[in-house]
Amino acid sequence: MKNLLVAQSGGPTAAINATLAGIIEAAVWSDKVDRIFGADYGIQGVLEEKFIDLTKIGSNEKILDQLSTTPSAALGSCRYKLKDPKDDPSEFQKIIDIFHRFSIAYFVYIGGNDSMDTVWKLSAYMKAHGVNDITVVGAPKTIDNDLYGIDHCPGFGSAAKYIATSCAELEREIQVYDTPYVIIVEMMGRNAGWLTAAAALAEGRNGGVPYLIYLEERPFSIDRMIGDIREKLETNQGIIVAVSEGIHDENGTFISEFGTQHQYLDAFGHSITSGAGKVLEEAVKERIGCKVRSIELNLLQRCAGHLLSATDIEESRKLGSNAVKIALRGGAGRMSSLKREPGEEYSVIYTETPITEVANREKKVPQKWINDAGNGVTKEMIDYLLPLIQGEERCRYEDGVPKYVILKNYAKTGKMS
Repeated sequence: MKNLLVAQSGGPTAAINATLAGIIEAAVWSDKVDRIFGADYGIQGVLEEKFIDLTKIGSNEKILDQLSTTPSAALGSCRYKLKDPKDDPSEFQKIIDIFHRFSIAYFVYIGGNDSMDTVWKLSAYMKAHGVNDITVVGAPKTIDNDLYGIDHCPGFGSAAKYIATSCAELEREIQVYDTPYVIIVEMMGRNAGWLTAAAALAEGRNGGVPYLIYLEERPFSIDRMIGDIREKLETNQGIIVAVSEGIHDENGTFISEFGTQHQYLDAFGHSITSGAGKVLEEAVKERIGCKVRSIELNLLQRCAGHLLSATDIEESRKLGSNAVKIALRGGAGRMSSLKREPGEEYSVIYTETPITEVANREKKVPQKWINDAGNGVTKEMIDYLLPLIQGEERCRYEDGVPKYVILKNYAKTGKMS
């Protein structure tokens, strides 16, 4: 008997369940897979043997379609960091023992940078210890769009669509008043500015509200921003300022740390950097004195099931199916991927990338896609982003509010929620 196990990890997104649906669908139709299991709460759930049987879901196209438009991580997630096997191999050996006990021949882990690190470590450990009957592969996920080895990441397109839409709606707020007005919008992106760049997709489409866009990839100066705002306000009544949460000065100090003595870290040792927008709001209020508001999109940009990119959902599901194909042909230590094909018409091909090219790396916005002034993006960036937000999908509604698939309940009861 050969079974497949799938798990999700890292931050939730609007498209991660589409990838899960693609994995379940491809696995159930393969004669190489007997049963499909899902692990509750990522690799932590694997270690605790918290598995649910997903096999019967695979032949229910209606459930898979609704799962694809249900945001967040239906299996639950975690930010559990495996110990270095050189220091303590016990967790790795325990995982292998569990896989053998449950006849797990294929393990697909959906996640971002840190999750691909787990795929890499597991694959390397198994190879070094002659474990040839288990194949571990990665399926990409992150709204940050900072994974190497793939043109763009599942979840990013829907988050970018949400950001562009939110900015377009904030323009309506600005144009109501005949007084100087600055709205500062802070996007996620600790170490990469892809999400913030998506704000540029709304500029100029519904009026003349100008944008200033500051990405993490360039050192940030409050003085320079104040000068940019003053210049824009000379000819415009309002302006939108989009900033990455990870903007920092030339010394590497996060703007969010200005005025605080504490720096908080997540489970993987990454700085928690939200709060830059509020610092900048106070600076504008003090030094310009106009009406100013700061908005931190925060969690809202991750799981907006009411505003999905159809392109994102379709590609995410196909990347899941592709991950199963890679696993079935023994592609251990590889990540399901896609490449953009050259030409005027947007199209992609599905491929794979060695996990060694992905783990513990971060893909930043190219400097050539940021304008010379450091307060906007170039046409090349817009051309890259536009295809990713095309088409509209949305979750199912009931009594006027979203109704999501509760996968764990369905797996147990056969009922949709």
